[in-house]
Amino acid sequence: MHYYRYSNAKVSCWYKYLLFSYNIIFWLAGVVFLGVGLWAWSEKGVLSDLTKVTRMHGIDPVVLVLMVGVVMFTLGFAGCVGALRENICLLNFFCGTIVLIFFLELAVAVLAFLFQDWVRDRFREFFESNIKSYRDDIDLQNLIDSLQKANQCCGAYGPEDWDLNVYFNCSGASYSREKCGVPFSCCVPDPAVSPCDVFLQLKSKWDESIFTKGCIQALESWLPRNIYIVAGIFIAISLLQIFGIFLARTLISDIEAVKAGHHF
Repeated sequence: MHYYRYSNAKVSCWYKYLLFSYNIIFWLAGVVFLGVGLWAWSEKGVLSDLTKVTRMHGIDPVVLVLMVGVVMFTLGFAGCVGALRENICLLNFFCGTIVLIFFLELAVAVLAFLFQDWVRDRFREFFESNIKSYRDDIDLQNLIDSLQKANQCCGAYGPEDWDLNVYFNCSGASYSREKCGVPFSCCVPDPAVSPCDVFLQLKSKWDESIFTKGCIQALESWLPRNIYIVAGIFIAISLLQIFGIFLARTLISDIEAVKAGHHF
């Protein structure tokens, strides 16, 4: 058996462990998201009866948490193992997925800017479908309440949208105690009025007790005021993704160079 000495016989430890450290954060964050999502589902009894997922017509926020958790866990795992084991296949998977996510984010941002009316219509349909399912899931209810409180809005285009919900519907066939009302998150915070009267009587007096601006209008006015914050977050995320791609491609090139130098 013959032994050879090579000038570049080892992969750079700097790139290897820097990429590992980069991905361990993704992996741990994915574990946290998955844990929180599974815990939330167990509290709602979904894990013992998976048919509950199909009974809900609106979106379950826990599903989004689980999806983010799965993606982050998978990417983090592939990146960590690929870096430690110098596995080109896993590193290419990690790098390719990050590139795909980056271009998807870019495409969504460009399309949202170019087709604002279409995006507005889709958001209205999304919001209205979830208004109908407001009482069906506590997480969805908390999400809508947080959105309305934070933006001081009510419904998609106004309080009338809550007539779509069976509990707040104002038709004569409804026997709900919340009939002709809106959720408490629509109420104007007034220490002199406790509790807030959610039952709508005269439309001319709505603005005295509830928010009358729709959430679509509120979000449209929020974006120009916070455009630099949104742009800063997008740029920061993009730079992190580009840094991860750079580390992965550099390590792949290093591994290929080392393998190419081995001649037995």
